[in-house]
Amino acid sequence: MLKTLLGLFLALFIAPAAMADAYHIQPGDVLQMEVLEDPSLNRSLLVLPDGTVSLPLVGAIAANGKSVDQLRSAISSALAPKFAAAPTVFLSVGQLNPTTQAVANANANLAATTLTGSSATSIYAMGEFNKPGKLPLTPGTTLLQFLAESGGLTKFAATKRIQLHRVDSKTGKETVYTFNYKAVQRGSTAPVITLRGGDVIVVPERRLFE
Repeated sequence: MLKTLLGLFLALFIAPAAMADAYHIQPGDVLQMEVLEDPSLNRSLLVLPDGTVSLPLVGAIAANGKSVDQLRSAISSALAPKFAAAPTVFLSVGQLNPTTQAVANANANLAATTLTGSSATSIYAMGEFNKPGKLPLTPGTTLLQFLAESGGLTKFAATKRIQLHRVDSKTGKETVYTFNYKAVQRGSTAPVITLRGGDVIVVPERRLFE
């Protein structure tokens, strides 16, 4: 009886760790990160179509194909120069992407936008959003409308430097547009930018004194 209870007890701890190690991160996944030494770094991380996640203080880190533990180790190492010692990082998969191939292939995402009236078109919000991740896009929605409907930005958001990343379906070339949301909030005229499926909206972290 004692051996049976001990086996069940160990299984409760070993099974989740084995699952985390077996799963390989894919574009479109949303990860939950916590840094023990600095809770202000705690956030959701969206794995972009190019397979990277973006971290404050560090920038882009390759995530595609790594196990959760491998990425956790990479994040800890990347943040280490910012701390006296390598920080303690906790990482888990908060949301799995059910359409991995569509997310991984930017051209497939953009091709989907040619389907007139499609309600399944999606875009990606990352960075200092209160609710980052893969979000549905209603055809005709502008960037300004999306920012108003997205659930808001964090207090660390650099609203002067919001970026819209868009890949040309024919050439595969990425174009980055900069949007000054702060100026619009102060009364400036907003440029009309209609979103397309596959667009990635990035809200960077505010710099010191910005």
